[in-house]
Amino acid sequence: MAISKAIRSLAIRNAAQRNLAIRNVVRTMVLAACALVLALAAPATALAGEVTVTGDNATDYLAYQVFSADVANGKASNLAWGSAAARDAAAKAGAPTATAQDAADWIDANLSDGNSVGYALASALMEGGATPARLTAGKAATLQNGYWLIVADESALGERQSGTAPVFVLVGDGSRSVKPKSAVPTVTKHVQENSTSAWQKAADATVGDDVLWRLEATVPAGVQGYTSYDVTFADTMSAGLDPGKVASSARVYARAGTGSAWVKSTADVPATGEKNAAGWQDVTAQCTIDVTGQNFTVKSPNLVATLGADALKAGGAQVCVIYNAPLNQKCNHGAAKGNPNEVVLKYPKSPFSYQEYLSTPKDDATAYTWDVLLTKRSSAGDAVLSGAVLGVTDPQGRHLAQDGSWHRSGRTVTTNARGQVRLSGVDSGTYRVSEARAPEGYRRFEGTRKLVLTVTGLDVRQVASAHPTLTIQAESPLRADSVSASTSLAQASILNTPTTTVPPTSRGGNGIVKTGDLVNLAPVALLALAGAGLAVMGLRVRRRGEKNHR
Repeated sequence: MAISKAIRSLAIRNAAQRNLAIRNVVRTMVLAACALVLALAAPATALAGEVTVTGDNATDYLAYQVFSADVANGKASNLAWGSAAARDAAAKAGAPTATAQDAADWIDANLSDGNSVGYALASALMEGGATPARLTAGKAATLQNGYWLIVADESALGERQSGTAPVFVLVGDGSRSVKPKSAVPTVTKHVQENSTSAWQKAADATVGDDVLWRLEATVPAGVQGYTSYDVTFADTMSAGLDPGKVASSARVYARAGTGSAWVKSTADVPATGEKNAAGWQDVTAQCTIDVTGQNFTVKSPNLVATLGADALKAGGAQVCVIYNAPLNQKCNHGAAKGNPNEVVLKYPKSPFSYQEYLSTPKDDATAYTWDVLLTKRSSAGDAVLSGAVLGVTDPQGRHLAQDGSWHRSGRTVTTNARGQVRLSGVDSGTYRVSEARAPEGYRRFEGTRKLVLTVTGLDVRQVASAHPTLTIQAESPLRADSVSASTSLAQASILNTPTTTVPPTSRGGNGIVKTGDLVNLAPVALLALAGAGLAVMGLRVRRRGEKNHR
């Protein structure tokens, strides 16, 4: 009986345990079912991918989601519209919009790198109120999976930047890096050194002589999406440059491709539209040229129409302007400042707003000019001599007149009361000096003698690094005396021998003097005065001795 009770009690306990286990299993199944129901009822969380925009032609970008999608192994499925604005933009671009898949298939078949479909879709998205995600160049951003269209933020473009071609990219399934294409032009300026015909950042010239300047714009390959593309040179001349010949002398050339410097021998073609061997075409007649005061602008023709859209996209273009702006009477003399000429280039902001313009950083070139002071002196004591009649010719064979001008026909100059003749605002090179008549009591030297001005430091890459140094060399009886470091005034003497022989008291012969050298003639004069004083004192002492003796 006791055994039976124990068995019944054990059976009851086992049954209770089985019931508890069953209840636990049921409870777990119910909770799992509830969780599943809740999961199915909750909105799906969209997967995301990472995108990085590279390139330095823009800093800020806008990304528009056209389609959302599931992305696996680089393929998209279950496409849906990214927004109602995206669907409307696709319709404006010409895509069928019955379903997102229909539109995606059409875009896939018709959109290629930078073609009109991409620009039409981007324009419709920007104008249609679609909300973009904002990206910063060089920084990874997380976007929802699907197809996105990325363009530069037009409102944030600045110097050295431009709008970009739209990029249509699939985001998801890993990280993506995209580099939108764009073209930012550059501009350079040079001045021609007349002694060598070389185009440099700095040159020197005589006031009033022709000084040729060259502006060159380079548009790199990649220009696309524009129906019109032109560039405008905005040139600012310093007060020391004469704008009077600019408009009449300006010539404008253009060519497809880059990397070919303009030179007169291959590009000096008439304004009839033909091209020379290097591909340069005279387009002056198609340009707008304006000179207002010291400001000079040249607007190029539409390069898309002139050179072709395909040529611009594939190889870029160059535009070159040559014009004449001489130094005038207001110009700076010497190496301290020079006479700068600056230019910036204005270019279309973007294919989406090509009637708005951005500007490049400025570039410049500079022209210098020099002064020379010739002093007629006696070879005996360096006394200055007025009334000498001299002939002075410059490196171009022109003759110096008394008023400082230069003439092709013969002119002479006469030294003033200080024995001086000034060459103001002149070029470097070899000058020749002759003597038509010597001052009274002095011998005229025969033939001609050379006076050579040499400048170094003009052939530089940037004007800021130009520190020209002027040196002077003279052929006896001319003598190089000094070149001022502050004003670059070169001084030389022309020595005359008296008709009665007197031992010379100053140096003669050839000499080379450069900026900073000074020739101090005072010791010679002091010695002469001291000698005279000693002679007088000796005479007085002798006379006093004779008187005492008597």
